[in-house]
Amino acid sequence: MQGKENDGFRVTEVVSETHLSLVEKLAEDIWTEHYTPIIGSDQVSYMLKNFQSVTAMHEQIKSGMVYYLIFTNSEAIGYLAVKKKVDEIFLSKIYILADRRGQGFGKEAMTFVESMTRDSNFNVLSLTVNKNNDIALKAYEKLGFVNQGPLETDIGEGYIMDDFLMRKVLDQD
Repeated sequence: MQGKENDGFRVTEVVSETHLSLVEKLAEDIWTEHYTPIIGSDQVSYMLKNFQSVTAMHEQIKSGMVYYLIFTNSEAIGYLAVKKKVDEIFLSKIYILADRRGQGFGKEAMTFVESMTRDSNFNVLSLTVNKNNDIALKAYEKLGFVNQGPLETDIGEGYIMDDFLMRKVLDQD
């Protein structure tokens, strides 16, 4: 699925080095602003280098992750990444720039992901969210995701991702 447009909103698959570099820059801006108060600057730096650098994203793409840029008009305002699993789509990442949050772009991006999930003949969408990311937790619950419980993942060098696993069963249109 290449993209969806609605009133200047567009989701486009990442297919070039330019796109990957743009995702890397967005990740740096978003993660530094949003996650530093939650997990600290050292872990943010570690995660950006190991999970959101162009090199790391190339490896993720080789293993089946698909990245998308989120645009409004011609401005890149965020990104998301998904991976097909055995019986569900896993939403690995969904991020919007701070000054664009609260304007419905995240909800539109989730609609895109849900449509993609259905188009892939799946009816379950899962994601993980940091236990202390209260704003995101509430947003996912409002969108119909159900907390499946805690999930701790050792990501190396003494860092842990301390998350909740959340799932949503989608209605079939």
